[in-house]
Amino acid sequence: MTLVLKILTGSIVIRVTILIVALFLSACGGVGVATSSSDKAPSKQIDVSKVPNAVPKDEPKSRYGNPKSYVVFDKRYYVMESNKGFVEKGIASWYGTKFHGRRTSSGETYDMYAMTAAHKSLVLPTYVEVTNLKNGRKVIVKVNDRGPFHENRIIDLSYTAATKLDIVKNGTGLVEIRVVGPGQTASVDTAEGAPVVSTPTVKNEDGFYIQVGSFGNLTNAEGLKQKLAPIGKDKINISEVVVSGNTLYRVRIGPLTNIDQADAIVSDLTDYDVNEHRIVTN
Repeated sequence: MTLVLKILTGSIVIRVTILIVALFLSACGGVGVATSSSDKAPSKQIDVSKVPNAVPKDEPKSRYGNPKSYVVFDKRYYVMESNKGFVEKGIASWYGTKFHGRRTSSGETYDMYAMTAAHKSLVLPTYVEVTNLKNGRKVIVKVNDRGPFHENRIIDLSYTAATKLDIVKNGTGLVEIRVVGPGQTASVDTAEGAPVVSTPTVKNEDGFYIQVGSFGNLTNAEGLKQKLAPIGKDKINISEVVVSGNTLYRVRIGPLTNIDQADAIVSDLTDYDVNEHRIVTN
């Protein structure tokens, strides 16, 4: 079985193919890595408006795509037991010609013209509604692959899906993904030629944030803020929020409007022993 992965640096895309052996499927083995050249868009363009959204339906779990966990580049990823109610915000990327026609980690063939995507932890297959938070465009894709394994990406979209969302030009985009099932897709038409739905957007001047911690104790939050001060004191802030009656203090970096800048900050977080982060918009 072959798992297709992608690593992005800015707008440069490097694809790698990982051969997964039986030990991987039992969640305790290693992987071998072979690098390849850059990915790109197809030379032959198509009218993506004629490509319908994926239609959510009940399907059995992929036999090969759902180990309990797996390791890529010395980092272990865990596959979710259930996708119910899953919502995530972050940065999307896309993949195209280099892996068109190759096998995905679910066993299906990757088709860059279809409405599909890759995710690190969702059960395969899963259907998600993807919203570009900058322009409000929405699509529905079938998640049938693993990736992307860039530290600051949450989903890898097929070329057509990324084109519909107007993400291809810049290479990345700020998105929200929401798991949908049969009968949960009223906001997006799945018919051929259906217009791309738009919703209210995140304005450029509003920006987005990298959340690096959430504490019940203000002193702990202030400690992390001070620790991260070299990144830029004007960028580190603490916001207060009440969740289920409990006050939490969130340490966030931002607001940011540039994804390349966010990537640079995320790459430095390990220097401050910060190994977890997520993108938030408010």
